[in-house]
Amino acid sequence: PGFRFIEQDLLDLDAVVGHFEAFRPERVWHLAANSDISFGTTYTDFDLKGGTLVTYNVLEAMRRTGTAKELIFSSSGAVYGEPVVHPTPEDYGPLFPVSLYAASKLACEGLITAYAHNYDIQAWIFRFGNIVGPKPTHGVIHDFVLKLMKDPSRLEMLGDGTQAKPYVDVDDCLDGMMFGRAHARAQVTCYNLAVEDRTSVNEIEDVVIRAMGLDPVAVEIRRGESSRGWRGDVPFVNLDTSRMKALGWAPRLNSRQAVERCAEAVAAQFMGRDLK
Repeated sequence: PGFRFIEQDLLDLDAVVGHFEAFRPERVWHLAANSDISFGTTYTDFDLKGGTLVTYNVLEAMRRTGTAKELIFSSSGAVYGEPVVHPTPEDYGPLFPVSLYAASKLACEGLITAYAHNYDIQAWIFRFGNIVGPKPTHGVIHDFVLKLMKDPSRLEMLGDGTQAKPYVDVDDCLDGMMFGRAHARAQVTCYNLAVEDRTSVNEIEDVVIRAMGLDPVAVEIRRGESSRGWRGDVPFVNLDTSRMKALGWAPRLNSRQAVERCAEAVAAQFMGRDLK
């Protein structure tokens, strides 16, 4: 009963301010961003607009109206770039992102901390692992299912399959954000929101094939030559989760379990659907 959905271009600052003035929110969950990292490589201003400038507009609307004093922000482990310390802690630096998406997220973090200190805003920044769950719109699991539905006899992957990252179930992600907001009381806090284990693309390939009821032996796997799936991709991600653990939070599913849950949901979603 208390929910209202508004579809709005967040690049329209006046409109965003108008919504803040109308609803007078006390807390903002800022999850808006380009969710496909490779897309920003082609359209180089996409992350600048949909990430950095949108974040500025949200913060500016908070400042102008004055009622919203809490901001919960979805950042990314991609801000670390290709770190030499594993697992990578939140205080690792310097940060050298390798994608325009990650560069935008890092710029957003800077804007948030500056606004927080200048306009008495409390902010929680969460650097995600790879978030997966039912009904995705893209990503390796989604893509593998669609490819295998078109041709169950072979699967072509981006990269050589050794890429390995922590996959976080979407329910765990939301739970972790809510837990962090409830228990961290500093003016600005930053947490890696991930799991301790990682899942490789080779493992995901096997999980998806089995989720679709196919015989792994009967599927020809065509791998790329590089460990990097695309320009801007970070092949190996290993985030230090000790800060969230010390806060008292733990994920319900590990990386492998999150991948399996997602694969089963996506396979069930598309099985029997005409993809033409």
